[in-house]
Order: sequence, then structure tokens, then C-alpha cells
Amino acid sequence: MNKHASILRTGRKFDQVLKGAREVFLADGFEGASVDDIARAAGVSKATLYSYFPDKRLLFMEVARSECARQADAPMDLATCSSTPRQILRAAAGHILSISLSDFGLRMFRICVAEADRFPDLGRQFYESGPLLIRGKIRDYLRSATARGELQVEDFDLAADQFAELCRADLVPRFLFNINASFTEEERSRIIEGAVDTFLARYAVVST
Repeated sequence: MNKHASILRTGRKFDQVLKGAREVFLADGFEGASVDDIARAAGVSKATLYSYFPDKRLLFMEVARSECARQADAPMDLATCSSTPRQILRAAAGHILSISLSDFGLRMFRICVAEADRFPDLGRQFYESGPLLIRGKIRDYLRSATARGELQVEDFDLAADQFAELCRADLVPRFLFNINASFTEEERSRIIEGAVDTFLARYAVVST
């Protein structure tokens, strides 16, 4: 996917096509989105659209990649931040929860699940475009914090995954299953603080 993205991200109407495609994909899903609708929403001809993206799946993955990259770049650079572990983990938890409870995150998750049988690589590519990037930032921070003696982590990948899952407790399942459409700041704070407290209870350096 990265190879295609580097080739296709050219031309003055690229962003225009991407914006229209994002609108249609999120409204109609992958299967329901037609090339005609995407071209209409983007304000371009089908010929122009095909000149950028000859395959609808490539267009979908570029929409996913660009949005995930934007969200993944939003938080602070955790590996070089001089704040305390609690402050850094709290900021990271807030970011993970915010993405997980976003309309984009919900719709992309449902599209990838719905298309998993016909396009098994769709979910993998979406995961690599966003969640895996954030996981890598958490892992890199945990490695640097352990090297500084602030945390005691042996399996950095496992710890990063554990932290992400703690951040998705309770609210995310309720959001995915459409039990609740929104949550208060108090509800979000409860999950964030609980995730940080639980993680530090396991990995914080115990002073003697």
C-alpha cells in the first residue's frame, strides 16, 4: 500500500478526490460506494478519478492511510517527552480513547469487518496504517522509559498492547455495539485514569 501511495499522491486534484471518497466511503461503506458517487462528491470526472486510482480498493486504503496517519501524528512524541510516566501515559490514553470513539474509527472498523471475507488484506492494511503506528509509539516510549529507570518492562510489544486494551475498556464496546453514541468527560476520565493506574501498578519501578 505504501508503494501505491507514493506513486498516486500527485496532481492538483488528488486531495479533492480523497475528500470526496472519504465522504462516500464513510456514508455507504466499501461495497455500497460507487465510483460515480465518489466522482460526483469529489467534483471530478470518472476519468480523472481513475487516473489517480484505477482500483476502488486502492482509493479506500489511501483514505484509511491518510486519516490514520493524521491521527497517529497528533499526540506528543512520547519517546522524547520529559514529563513523568503518569503524565505521558495519561496523554497517550486520552489519544487512544479519542480515536477509538471517533466516528471515523467506528465506521472504518465496521467496513473492515464487513469486507473481511472478500478482502482479507483490508483489515491488515488498515491496522498497519493506524493502530500499529500508535502501538509503535507506545512501545518506543516504554523502551526509553525503562532505559531511564522510570518503568520496568521486559516485553515492550506485549506491554504496549496491554496498555491500549486498558484504554478501550467499557466505553469502546458500548460504542461499537451502538449502546451509547457519546460519553461524558467524566466517563472518559474514569477509563483513562483507570488504565494508567492499572498499567503503572504492573510496570512502575518499585522504590525500596
